[in-house]
Amino acid sequence: MTPGARMAAAIAILDAYLAGAPAERELTNWGRRSRFAGSGDRAAVRDMVFDAIRCQRSFAWLAQGTEEGVDGRALMLGWLRAHDAAPEQYFGAGLYAPEALSVRESQGPQNSGAMPDAVRRNLPDWLNPLFEHALGEDIGPVTQLLSQRATPFLRVNIAKTDLSAAQASLREEGIEATPSALSPTALGVTSGARRIKNSAAFRDGLVELQDAASQAVVDAVPLWPGARVLDYCAGGGGKTLALAARLGGKVYAHDSDPGRMRDIPSRAERAGALVEVLRPEDLEQHAPFDVILCDAPCSGSGAWRRAPEGKWRLTADRLKHLKDIQLSILSDACQFLAPGGSLVYATCSVLVDENASQIERFISITWADLSEFTRVSQRQFSPLEGGDGFYVAHLTHVSGQA
Repeated sequence: MTPGARMAAAIAILDAYLAGAPAERELTNWGRRSRFAGSGDRAAVRDMVFDAIRCQRSFAWLAQGTEEGVDGRALMLGWLRAHDAAPEQYFGAGLYAPEALSVRESQGPQNSGAMPDAVRRNLPDWLNPLFEHALGEDIGPVTQLLSQRATPFLRVNIAKTDLSAAQASLREEGIEATPSALSPTALGVTSGARRIKNSAAFRDGLVELQDAASQAVVDAVPLWPGARVLDYCAGGGGKTLALAARLGGKVYAHDSDPGRMRDIPSRAERAGALVEVLRPEDLEQHAPFDVILCDAPCSGSGAWRRAPEGKWRLTADRLKHLKDIQLSILSDACQFLAPGGSLVYATCSVLVDENASQIERFISITWADLSEFTRVSQRQFSPLEGGDGFYVAHLTHVSGQA
């Protein structure tokens, strides 16, 4: 495909996305319709689409100085200006390219004022104050990182191998990766990322795709031989498998929607991990647990590099609903915790409202049995540290006296 044809494809996919369709689905549908597109073409179109979604506001501003009536064509024009690329190489450049730029498009934005802070940061207006409160002086560099592609990270499965052996195996297949300071099991992929899922190291369970800060969250979970450990919001099982590798024993996995856990058995088999999947009705008979991890649903604001659509779909009402869900999860999960046990709360959010403030709310609850929870530690991981933005808090259960 020519550069112009790639751009035309990106514009069509972005138009569908702006109309409400999931970008991933539209990319898949385009790929199925476009058998002529090679792997390089697909990768290029994908990168252009997700770059435009991450930088939706600033690209629209660069294209037309306003966000009114923005479409895929405007976002791609903004993409060109952000990259100092020549529009004539894409617009009007051949049979399958988008139409040449109009005089007005060529002139650029009519608004000569400075780009507003929220636009430059690629944040919705209502979220900008929450980010300022959470990040302070770091808001500029953090939002700049969240507008860029994320480094792919691998978790080395210490149940099967170590970092140096995993690096050597990956290198044999053209994948270069270096250790991360965030976690002793993390490797940041510097080249060959698109080869990972077809590599022997991945196929044989030596490595898993997992962000370095996500791995650091698991590192913060207290574990000891023989501990009964429950991943209460297991989802696809990434943290479940990491817990099992660290523990060297069985980990229990639960999710309010069991369908989210459908891949855990096959992933556990590949990783050589011992995982027992529990339905909600199975929890009580397997309780109590010594350690419960609650990786709660959240805004995903710390991981918007990887899932940028979430930034634009999030609303103030949705955030309020998520905060209610988070507190409910903590309140429900602690019922299955052994006396003196550890409750670990985590989100992939940078917002104080979902993190430290939630822990304060939970600790302040007066429990009918006079139980109390004490915060042992907490940590906010910043994207400036190399991984996604994550939060983790370790609480211990203390039984009171009647």
